[in-house]
Amino acid sequence: MSFSWPSPTVLSLGLLLLACVSSPVMADPLPPPQGEVLLRVTGAIEHPNVGDELQLDRELLMSLPQREIETSTPWTEGIGRFEGPLLRALLEAAGTQGDHVRIQALNEYETEVPITDFHDYDVILALQRDGEPIAVRDLGPMFVLYPFDDHPELHNETIRHRSVWHVGSIHVP
Repeated sequence: MSFSWPSPTVLSLGLLLLACVSSPVMADPLPPPQGEVLLRVTGAIEHPNVGDELQLDRELLMSLPQREIETSTPWTEGIGRFEGPLLRALLEAAGTQGDHVRIQALNEYETEVPITDFHDYDVILALQRDGEPIAVRDLGPMFVLYPFDDHPELHNETIRHRSVWHVGSIHVP
């Protein structure tokens, strides 16, 4: 049995693939918001854009990787088409390293959410429903939305408590 080395082209492609897979993707820091700040991400973040916070207006939130979820929710009638940034993309943009976050609503309701939720499911920060911005009177201006209809296991009290509406800030301990 004889051994032959791979061709230089195959070896180069293999090394390039290995470098892409093993090196972390560094998110470019987001610029400061130009419009009304809708969300503040505080705490253990590596990419602040105003002081030690990541502040986001609608335009910055919409610049993050988006997802559309068609689902019913415990708080709305019928099936809606919700759109917004993936929460895992938001946390990547902030440069977080924690294992959970504290999400606080404008009315100061607060809950802890494990970051694994954002990797196990396509959880979004819903900004729009059926193509329209979500009004404050209708759970807005944004809320944490799990893909309920795609995952029956999400229909439980724990997930309902993590589905914060009127989101104002996210803190990374």
